[in-house]
Amino acid sequence: MAVYKDGDKWRVIYRYTNYKGERKQTQKRGFSTKREAQAWEREVMLKSESKLDMTFASFFEIYEADKKKRVKENTWESKSHIIRTKILPYFGERKIAEIEPKDVIAWQNELLAYKGENGEVYSPTYLKTIHSQLSAIFNHAVRYYHLPTNPAQRAGSMGSEEHKEMLFWTKEEYLKFADVMMDKPVSYYAFEMLYWTGIRCGELLALTPNDFNFERQELTINKSYQRLNGRDVITTPKTKKSNRTIKMPKFLCEEMQEYIGMLYEIGEDERLFQITKSYLHHEMDRGAKAAGVKRIRIHDLRHSAISLLIEMGFSALAIAERVGHESIDITYRYAHLFPTKQTEMADKLDVERMEGDEAWTRT
Repeated sequence: MAVYKDGDKWRVIYRYTNYKGERKQTQKRGFSTKREAQAWEREVMLKSESKLDMTFASFFEIYEADKKKRVKENTWESKSHIIRTKILPYFGERKIAEIEPKDVIAWQNELLAYKGENGEVYSPTYLKTIHSQLSAIFNHAVRYYHLPTNPAQRAGSMGSEEHKEMLFWTKEEYLKFADVMMDKPVSYYAFEMLYWTGIRCGELLALTPNDFNFERQELTINKSYQRLNGRDVITTPKTKKSNRTIKMPKFLCEEMQEYIGMLYEIGEDERLFQITKSYLHHEMDRGAKAAGVKRIRIHDLRHSAISLLIEMGFSALAIAERVGHESIDITYRYAHLFPTKQTEMADKLDVERMEGDEAWTRT
């Protein structure tokens, strides 16, 4: 370890042994004062030795190194944005081992009191998400780096999970919408896939010609598309259950063959829909207005597809397999759409009781 003058600035060189026993060296220059250089030197030493006398910001760097490669890139981007904008500005310079529940409560109160330029406040769901990210960092420190307790857990959560209103189109509403979309083939075929298969938007945007087997009328879902930091990123689907093969109706197979035929020399592994989620949102606005139907979100097309299958009499298990959900999720989230069995149950219990009484009387 060395701190020395480098022109009119200060420079630090730190040598250490990593977990493989290899000798390593890191350095940083450009410090205005010797004290700043020594403070950075101390933080590097604490991080390399995993000592919790370090700042929260330094521990976040450890947390990032431990977790980043274990989650999907888009998941980490979401987590990292919240941490860097809502957590590090408040806790970054505090020593992680000295943060107490009262400090977390004070931070929560600041977020709860926030009002934007137009008076907007953070939603209960967003507040809960922010707190969960803070708690996850402390949990990591408790589980792997010997922090005694999680102060965020002891302080208690804030906010709550909101269940957004589930909107959907009836088949008649969708057909009105689809009719006005026919002036733009890419939009029409994209919405046809979303509605009649119930796939997610990211799954749609990742589709290639290779994913279709028109002879077997099958569609394979094994990837999802994201646009991250100006890059096209293809990831695995949302969950393990999302890897699935979907049987397509004959008319949809014919439509997709027609669409692929319109694309000039497209490769088997090239994306069929070179559009963005933003484009689809704008097209939803345009189509809903022109068709005279209520505006729903892109994801609500998935709800619409599921509600149609429920109306057609399919079981929760069969629907779950098609859309890549757990059957319990279908049962719970769409319970209000399934036909009630309560009257049928009561009637059958009446019959059972009467049959029992008759049998007892005969004896």
